Amino acid sequence: MRISEKSDRDDRASANAERPGSPGALSGPASRKLPVPPRERKPALAALALLLVLGGALATTLLVLRSGDRVSAIQITQQIGPGQPIVPEAMEEVQIADTGVGYVAWAHRQEVATTFARVTLLPGTLLTEQMVSRDSEQVGPGKVTLGLALKAGQVPLGLQRGDHVQVLYVPGSGRGTAQGKVLAPSALVESVGDSDRSNSGLVSIVVDATVSPTIAMYSSSGEIALGKLAGAG
Repeated sequence: MRISEKSDRDDRASANAERPGSPGALSGPASRKLPVPPRERKPALAALALLLVLGGALATTLLVLRSGDRVSAIQITQQIGPGQPIVPEAMEEVQIADTGVGYVAWAHRQEVATTFARVTLLPGTLLTEQMVSRDSEQVGPGKVTLGLALKAGQVPLGLQRGDHVQVLYVPGSGRGTAQGKVLAPSALVESVGDSDRSNSGLVSIVVDATVSPTIAMYSSSGEIALGKLAGAG
């Protein structure tokens, strides 16, 4: 009799375990949870990131080290127009960081003194080989350098060596109905007198040999004026 009762209890417990609502059965989210795959590792990306970090650190270190290297270069101290010679007094030595730019070394200043400016060189310019030329059409054959003694009002304010000017004929009061005209559409200014001295009206210009006699004649009678060309050179 006891064996029979035990068997009945075992059967009821087994049935309850299989029933969804019974305490022993799995239900809800726990019964629907799926296995999670292991996280995939990407060693290639990690190595690439490490290389980028190391490369940036190396580049920074090289820049810091190279910034301490100094080279001797040529700096222009006076304005030099295209085609004008680069005279020794227009150069000075400066020490700059070696950044890899091809500045002309101070040791080559004597060679530079035999060349001409290819473009307008302003004071403070660090000279490179692309800025100079062995030949010059501005001061080559067929050109004449004229010295003009001009009065106030005949020379533009701020005129400098290397500027380009128009040479104008301005008739005097005794010329009657004579009209002004352009004698040279573009002339290179070779030198300008110091405004603090008595020769402030002295200007040397480079013009074609074909017009130099006419300019010299009108200059002797004070009938010459210069007009600065904006943006020339």
